[in-house]
Amino acid sequence: MHGPRWRNNFEERGYRITASRSAILDVLSKKRCHLTAEDVFFEVRKIQKGIGIATVYRTLDLLVQMGLVCKFDFGDGRARYELASGEKGHHHHLICRNCGRIINYDDFLTEETGLVKKIEKELSQKHSFEIDAHQLDFYGLCKDCQKEVK
Repeated sequence: MHGPRWRNNFEERGYRITASRSAILDVLSKKRCHLTAEDVFFEVRKIQKGIGIATVYRTLDLLVQMGLVCKFDFGDGRARYELASGEKGHHHHLICRNCGRIINYDDFLTEETGLVKKIEKELSQKHSFEIDAHQLDFYGLCKDCQKEVK
């Protein structure tokens, strides 16, 4: 799944695709969810027994810097990672403050897309800032936790 696209990205920046980097990208591409560094570590150890947690942290930092992986902070003190999906796979997050459930929201309505583009344009003009990406996270209670509260 991460063949030529990632290979070119590494080569253009003068990096090698090591076994550890490849294994981490494999885990992130197969899991398709918001993994912590520890989650990635335990999954990669199934493939590469000798990998250390420090290597996982360094590699995740590099992959984020390269734009291949997105790093998220959902307010629980643990960074989470997922593959960068590009514009076609763009999504926002709904995060339950009670149970920590994270829902990817990607079925945007035309009005929603237009509103976000309008906000980007106005912010860009107001602050003379060239926006090239955004991340929207919505916090509240999921359906199950709402039932518990009532």
